Amino acid sequence: MYTERENTSELEDTNMKKTTAQKAAAYRLPETTTPENLEMKLMNNLGTILTFGERILAAGYFYDPNGRSYYGAVYRFTTEDHTCEGDIKLVSVSDETFIDNGHAMAWAMSKAN
Repeated sequence: MYTERENTSELEDTNMKKTTAQKAAAYRLPETTTPENLEMKLMNNLGTILTFGERILAAGYFYDPNGRSYYGAVYRFTTEDHTCEGDIKLVSVSDETFIDNGHAMAWAMSKAN
């Protein structure tokens, strides 16, 4: 039997996964991919990636008329292959948008720990 705290935690995890999936769909981010494919997708649209230990950090561009068009994302490796051909999975996407890809990457770095 679940306690109220455990049930709330599971609900929060489920909601977080839903919002990450919704943001990924809005920004057209793949939920699973390779660093190579992610970089090819992002580089043609003012985005960039950075390998950071077990994580791949991404800053992407998605037009927003308010001028804050950049978002951050964090992926993690799912296998021991940490090359450009290793498998990665989306962990989180920023709720907020940023004025440039540097701020978006700073957000991703703050979430990579």
